[in-house]
Amino acid sequence: MSIWLFRAGSQGEFENKFLNDNRVYLTWEDLDINLKDYPNKEDLYDLLIKKYRLEKEKTAINWASQIYPIANRMKVEDWVVLPSKLNRTIHFGEIKGDYCFDPNAESPYFHYRDVRWFALDVPRDRFDQDILYSLGAFMTVCKIHKNNAEERLQEMYKNNWQVVQKSITTRIDETEEESAVNLEEFIQDKISEHIIRKFKGHKMEALIEEILKAKGFTTYRSPEGADHGIDILASSNTLGFGSPKICVQVKTNGTPVGRPTMDQLLGTMSNVNADYGLLVSWSGFKVSVLNEVPKQFFKLRLWDSAKIIEQLLETYDLLSDDIKTEIPLKRVWMLNVEDNE
Repeated sequence: MSIWLFRAGSQGEFENKFLNDNRVYLTWEDLDINLKDYPNKEDLYDLLIKKYRLEKEKTAINWASQIYPIANRMKVEDWVVLPSKLNRTIHFGEIKGDYCFDPNAESPYFHYRDVRWFALDVPRDRFDQDILYSLGAFMTVCKIHKNNAEERLQEMYKNNWQVVQKSITTRIDETEEESAVNLEEFIQDKISEHIIRKFKGHKMEALIEEILKAKGFTTYRSPEGADHGIDILASSNTLGFGSPKICVQVKTNGTPVGRPTMDQLLGTMSNVNADYGLLVSWSGFKVSVLNEVPKQFFKLRLWDSAKIIEQLLETYDLLSDDIKTEIPLKRVWMLNVEDNE
């Protein structure tokens, strides 16, 4: 059995289609050819150079390494891994069908394999750093195999997606397929791992309160214990009598939040006359919650760990010294230029 990484668009724009259709698609724009007609990789290189007017053979080789497997290397019962861009979670599936080419499909859905999704919304924080590093490859499709990834992921699956004991040190190796890594995602995973060690339960509420204060809100935070669905209340203006009035619920448990928690927050908002709600879940949200986003857009916002880190970085200079001591960060500038050599 092999494990294959799939990307559902740079911003996760195809993710819901993957999950709803029970398929993985090779989302390559305008690739309206049957890949079974190109069992030889060299012929595929030549086709890509001509079809996309590629100037460099290196680009054609890179593209072919991602395009070729769906038709010629992947097998039924192989696993696919789909890191979510909508949530800081990971989806897992098993390939159930042979390669299919649909010439009448809308681009980029010409190529697909049927999949049984057997694990959705597994929080990223459950995985060792070297596994996350491999899952951060800048590839639409690639095989995951370094650091015993296949065996370790299967063991996690048997153990309800828990690592018996997280590695104290992990080895980060690069392979030819995994050498181009999303550095931003890798850094975010490192920050995430640090924060969840330091801020669990009521401490996470303190962090969220600090971020809201840095944004100019006056806040009230419930004491530890029964909060009756209210973790934080926030309002603008010095005394907190202005609008918007926000009711905040914070969750740090190790599973994505579902509809009951969201419904509870909506009810609490009404009880305290809040204008808006902010539902914070470090481990992300189940699909049942994400599907409600359009309906609740004008009254509810969702923050997962990625959004918390984004807001933390945005307000970092305005946070208290205590928070900065707990989360010591420094700004690093890098040249944002693609390697065109």
